[in-house]
Amino acid sequence: MAAGKEIRTKISSIRSTQKITSAMEMVAASKMRKAQDRMQLGKPYARRMRSVVGHLANAAPEYKHMYMETREVKRVGYIVVSTDRGLCGGLNMNLFKTTVRSMKEWSNQDVEVDLSLIGAKAVGFFGSLGGNITAAVRDLGEEPSLASLIGGVKAMLDAYEEGKIDRLDVAYTEFVSASRQQAAVHSLLPIGVLAESVKETETAQKYDYEFLPSAQEILEEIVPTAFKARLFKCFLDAAVSEQIARMVAMKGATENANEMVGTLSAQYNRARQSQITSEILEIIGGAAALE
Repeated sequence: MAAGKEIRTKISSIRSTQKITSAMEMVAASKMRKAQDRMQLGKPYARRMRSVVGHLANAAPEYKHMYMETREVKRVGYIVVSTDRGLCGGLNMNLFKTTVRSMKEWSNQDVEVDLSLIGAKAVGFFGSLGGNITAAVRDLGEEPSLASLIGGVKAMLDAYEEGKIDRLDVAYTEFVSASRQQAAVHSLLPIGVLAESVKETETAQKYDYEFLPSAQEILEEIVPTAFKARLFKCFLDAAVSEQIARMVAMKGATENANEMVGTLSAQYNRARQSQITSEILEIIGGAAALE
């Protein structure tokens, strides 16, 4: 029964794969909870830094940090945050489609685009697609630190400070809820948008601050810190989204494997039944011939 043996081999192979995908689903679920805890801890800090920048910027309108100055956009930089590993469904491809669409909008306005790529998947995709890649970082691990991430975007910060780019955006997978993650492109620089995005109830009230040292020196420290906090939040969002996407993908793979095992088992049973029936008929035919 060659066909039956082949089906049994397929069933055994699929069951082995099913064990692997089930284990990967559980691992992703565990990592997702840890990443979500990190994200939740970082959110209040980023929100508070945004509020502080808003208050100080309104209290000292005579001084504008370089990161808060709006310029005519002639060149845009993108920090693209992808994953290092696959097996996470369409997460990376959705991100790349959104990023390319945003880049095309700038290109249609004759604005040039530079790329800083985080993650092996972004490096592979945009490396084959083409474009002006100024920096590329991969293999940052499951829990990257702010220091390791800043190294990957330093080229963009230097370009902004030197006036080589006029705007800096970040493309990443934004965590909305446990059941919803979406590819997003948000502006990082200039961060005047941070001060504007503070709630009206917070910025409408005037505060009489006494700056020691000067407002300029304080903003020189606070504004870059607020930028780093917002950027790190994007990375934390992307880390949670990756684990959720991988958990869902592995759950789907496990369920598909289970369905395939059921289908193949039914085929095997039919083939086995057919063989038994054929053997019975042969026995009956042989017995009849002897009579």
